[in-house]
Amino acid sequence: MVAWFQALMPKQGRFFEQFEAHAATLVAGADALQQLFSGDGAIAQHIAEIEHREHEADDITRAVLQDVRRVFVTPFDRSAITDLIGVMDDSIDQMHQTAMTIDLYGVTAFAPDMRAMADLAAEAARVTAEAIPLLRKLDSNAPRLHQLTERLVALEGEVDKHHAQGLRALFKECGDNQTMRFIVDREIYSHLEKIADRFEDIANEIQGLVIDHA
Repeated sequence: MVAWFQALMPKQGRFFEQFEAHAATLVAGADALQQLFSGDGAIAQHIAEIEHREHEADDITRAVLQDVRRVFVTPFDRSAITDLIGVMDDSIDQMHQTAMTIDLYGVTAFAPDMRAMADLAAEAARVTAEAIPLLRKLDSNAPRLHQLTERLVALEGEVDKHHAQGLRALFKECGDNQTMRFIVDREIYSHLEKIADRFEDIANEIQGLVIDHA
């Protein structure tokens, strides 16, 4: 009975392809976020693009979780697969939350530190997109993966500096007369900082795979 059931199950999933497709949504979403904060005036267009990419990412995540339950052979532990796709999805979810906050409050002008944080998010997405295909051959790619994950951690540190610097400047600018602006901009800073945190989570998951399997 067990052998019959296993024969009906897919032998392998498409996990690497799915991870790479999800990483592509991270790059597209982060590029749209970067453009959103650039102040080019096309705010609604960039928000719509981020929302579209977030929906794409959700579809990929659901497919991964379904395959984890269905396939007989997985390249890594099932928990490692779900953890990695989970933190990847959290990253673009946080980009979406940032865009929704901007849309909710009708924000159209962004401080230099916000723009810098968005630029760093775009770089983190590109670093992630370079790292993910290397998971196909962990042994030979371990040194490069180590470099890339270190870069993601370093980018998170740079974002933290801009976060603190931006909040200090915001507090000085707003004083006692622009309380609502302070609250709204502080929330945007918080979302941007959380994007970097999620990319650091991706770095940690990748490092865990390298340690366990390389």
